[in-house]
Amino acid sequence: MRLGALAVAWLLGTAWQLRQPVLWAPALDAALLALAPPLLLLAWRARHAAGRALRVLALLSALGAVAGLGAANASLQARERLADALPPGLERQPVEITGVVAELPQDSAEGLRFVLAVESARNAAGAPAAVPRRVSLSWSRGGPDEPALSVPGTGLHAGQRWRLWARLQAPHALLNPHGFDGELWLFERGIRATGSVRTEPRAPQLLDEAAGHPVERVRQRVRDAIEAQVPDPRAAGVLAALAVGDQAAIDRGDWALFRATGTAHLMAISGLHITMFAWLAAALVGALWRRAGPLLLWCPAPRAARWGGVALAAAYALLAGWGVPAQRTVWMLTCAALLHALGLRWPWPLGLAAAAVVVSALDPWALLQPGFWLSFAAVGLLMASEPAQREAAKADAPAPGAPASSPHATSAGARAESPTVPVPAQAVAVAGAGAGSAPLAAMPVPPAVAPGWAAVAGAGLLRQGLSLMQSGLRTQIVATAGLAPLTLLLFQQFSLVGLLANLVAIPLVTLAVTPLALLGVLWAPLWSAAAALLSVLGMGLTVLASLPGAVWSAAVAPPWAQAAALLAGALLVVPLPWRLRLLGLPLLLPLVLPPPDRPAPGHFELLVPDVGQGSAVLVRTHASLLLYDSGPQYGPGRDAGERVLVPLLQAVGEHRIDTLVLSHRDMDHAGGAASLLQALPVRQLRSSLEPGHALLHAGVPHTRCEAGQQWERDGVRFAVLHPPAAAYDAARTPPNALSCVLQVTDVQGRRLLLTGDIAAAQEAALVAADAPALRSELLLVPHHGSRGSSSPAFLDAVAPTVALVQAGHHNRFGHPAPEVLHRLGARGIEVVQSPSCGAWHWQEEQASCERELHPRYWRHGSR
Repeated sequence: MRLGALAVAWLLGTAWQLRQPVLWAPALDAALLALAPPLLLLAWRARHAAGRALRVLALLSALGAVAGLGAANASLQARERLADALPPGLERQPVEITGVVAELPQDSAEGLRFVLAVESARNAAGAPAAVPRRVSLSWSRGGPDEPALSVPGTGLHAGQRWRLWARLQAPHALLNPHGFDGELWLFERGIRATGSVRTEPRAPQLLDEAAGHPVERVRQRVRDAIEAQVPDPRAAGVLAALAVGDQAAIDRGDWALFRATGTAHLMAISGLHITMFAWLAAALVGALWRRAGPLLLWCPAPRAARWGGVALAAAYALLAGWGVPAQRTVWMLTCAALLHALGLRWPWPLGLAAAAVVVSALDPWALLQPGFWLSFAAVGLLMASEPAQREAAKADAPAPGAPASSPHATSAGARAESPTVPVPAQAVAVAGAGAGSAPLAAMPVPPAVAPGWAAVAGAGLLRQGLSLMQSGLRTQIVATAGLAPLTLLLFQQFSLVGLLANLVAIPLVTLAVTPLALLGVLWAPLWSAAAALLSVLGMGLTVLASLPGAVWSAAVAPPWAQAAALLAGALLVVPLPWRLRLLGLPLLLPLVLPPPDRPAPGHFELLVPDVGQGSAVLVRTHASLLLYDSGPQYGPGRDAGERVLVPLLQAVGEHRIDTLVLSHRDMDHAGGAASLLQALPVRQLRSSLEPGHALLHAGVPHTRCEAGQQWERDGVRFAVLHPPAAAYDAARTPPNALSCVLQVTDVQGRRLLLTGDIAAAQEAALVAADAPALRSELLLVPHHGSRGSSSPAFLDAVAPTVALVQAGHHNRFGHPAPEVLHRLGARGIEVVQSPSCGAWHWQEEQASCERELHPRYWRHGSR
């Protein structure tokens, strides 16, 4: 119990540090490190003290010391990474960099993205420049600001040394409620600057084909060989993910299919694959070791098999790119093998806690990753389940007829070296609900093969097969039921067909596709066989995903409901009477059906998401949702609708869009509309799109925006102020001039004005038509703050309290223009810019920026 409490203290100390908005002073790190040894020494000496109060004080001292060590460890690692920063003077300035491609480049229709390990850098004047050690660069195949990757014979591969010019900037990513934290992802990988390759003043120059990173070069060769062997790019992408951990090679549509069927954890190298590889490697090492007579005198075969499996699993994880999930699994296996070698028969919760301490010590930010919690929760639930407890009781029971003093019955050392360690079924099915990690029981060593097994194979194998199937089904049910609340809590969705899909997908992918993907390195035609199996699996998953109600989604629940759901997940699988287990069902309801949090009738709530260089605004009333614009298209197959708006709407509990207003056809405003129309039911579309536009063929009732249109929802009035009907008849009217201008008014007379990309001419027309009607407390600044909009007369007529600017960080248009910011500031108008604010939320005059609401030291602008 003391060791478990110390492990929890370490994790709490680490978690405390991860919640800091800024790093504390270095003196605090020094104090935490200096106080820990004397406190631990005091606790050790007083652990058997006569007074109970003294023993409690000693334990509290130890817990505080260990928590301080966990916090100091995370702080020191964070301090080192933050020190490796891009100097502000080099922001967006051309820099000549010499470095080695440190990871597999990611290819797309837009170009290449790769990580460069910097060896040296110089600024435009030729002086040495302090560039971070690892930078992420994009090399575009075209565009106004970036060079084309079109030189004949040019190819970017891992391990190459290049000299190139680039423009760098500090890491910055979109930040939305309950959304992906891109800056944390870069921070955890040690990438402290991003940028783009330039051709001026000189074109990129390849210096060396094989300058370093030999493991990455091997991964590159394997991925290229798979692509050459398998003509289907989607199957080749999955095989590359399984063989060398290249998850970016999987098609986005396939990722959506895997998520909908709960099989995404199988399609990249996760803890399940590394665990199975370790088990098979241990079997091979053990079989070979038993045939090496002299070596048996030096090291018993089970021990050699166990450590050989760990070593080969680590090698496999390196080949897979040494990603964070792979690292977690290797450390868990190493920790389990070490405890087993030391003869420590720790209870499974303590072994699990020890592995969590090791993982968090090496990677503190793993505590913020969903995979970390799914990994340990899956193992814990399986260990705590009733079947696991029965197997543990059988394993600890003395053999029939054995005396109590028999070493086989009582010696931990004899058990540790027993050549017949049973293989738990959980080793195969532990990741069935997306755990992505290895079971933490001591790594299973295959039992010795009985010499005469063939004589009794028939009936025995049938019974074993049925038993294995029953055990696998039971394990899958336990994992699915137990992890459902956590999955819903982390991702706001849960696959209702996942249990059925995983019953087929786990054995097929783990026992057939993944081994073929690895063995294909030795004989390439095996990749074709693996691709054929993936094709069959894909057809089955497509059928399951198309079933009505295949995925259950729910809004983010309040903290008390999340805690109740986690308790429910544990109650459903632990060995308790069924009357107690059934208490978990009502505890799940607040998570599955969270209480609605919506504006009162007559009021509206505003959520302005961070979509980059584009526009999208959510207006929620008591029972309806209006979405004004759909954000930009970032590139082929990537848009704000899929990446930002659909997850955000799901998180806030919106399952339909009552009115979708597309101000005009430009792709920074309508780029995400196709994804929204495909993902969610839309009741009505209002726009200024021209007849024949592709979005008008989606089967949604369409109304053309015209000034004078009005409607009401839940006591909130909506009015279209622009464009007039005559504007559609004018020849060559630019799309910006046709932007739908929408005004929203609540029962108290508070107004919101949404303006699209209108320019000064349209602003003047609105002022001339009815200047008093324009007055609004909230204004979406026209055209992202371009210098051709936000005229003085228009700002005087609107007289907003808050002006919202949706624009991209360091966008190439220079939005918002300095003169627009000056005009807004001269009138005392508060300006909110999405790059520095993230998503902006307004309700009942209470406003908040996502970056201010949840500040963290790794985010842009923190000090």
